[in-house]
Amino acid sequence: MLAAFAAARVQGAESAALTLEGADAAISLVTADQALAAARDYAQHLAPGALWLDMNSVAPDTKRAAADAIHRAGGRYVDVAVMAPVHPARRDVPLLISGPYAKAGSALLAAMGFTRLRIIEGGIGAASAVKMIRSVMVKGIEALTAECVIAAEAAGVRHEVLASLDASEKPKLWNERADYNLERMLVHGLRRAAEMEEVVKTLDGLGTGSAMSRGTVERQRALGSLGIAAPDGLNAKLATLTAPKQEKAA
Repeated sequence: MLAAFAAARVQGAESAALTLEGADAAISLVTADQALAAARDYAQHLAPGALWLDMNSVAPDTKRAAADAIHRAGGRYVDVAVMAPVHPARRDVPLLISGPYAKAGSALLAAMGFTRLRIIEGGIGAASAVKMIRSVMVKGIEALTAECVIAAEAAGVRHEVLASLDASEKPKLWNERADYNLERMLVHGLRRAAEMEEVVKTLDGLGTGSAMSRGTVERQRALGSLGIAAPDGLNAKLATLTAPKQEKAA
């Protein structure tokens, strides 16, 4: 293993204790299911005041649990969210940073050559929340794309479907898109849910899978069933949709 490290011009060590001995900082980049375990297992080896830069793609609660382990051991935890693919950007990849030691973490990352750093308010978990919630859209669109084009190919209508999408797509800022989409769902959600049930039948008939479309049925029906008028503007819509249930009932 050490030979492989040397070949990659990486200085390896035989244990976590040796790796972290005397280190001023450590960057945690592991698979998501190991992010909390790494913090808990390695916290004991950190030097007092050492920075733990958690750059893993995990939930805010996971990062707060990891931070607890690091802080109990005397380290300083920094929540870092990697907001784009690292390749080919490498150290130009945009990073969001939050938590009580965000400034120290940002300064260290800048010294390491990272160029696109931004500290955001909100404490530990804030940067991660942006990353996770943004993924609802980014990864969701990817999954919707797969569900759509695979079915279109199976039905022999791929070129027509994509041409129709090109003809109807009108670029908008996401603030405008979100406002428009919520408007449609509040006003027409029940009808659209019924239409999407037919979409599900179509995809199931093709045998290409309908998981995303089934979720769309649920979301459209949930908002359409509220039976409320759509207020003007995204802020007003979100205030209505996120109000406590007793307020909505009133």
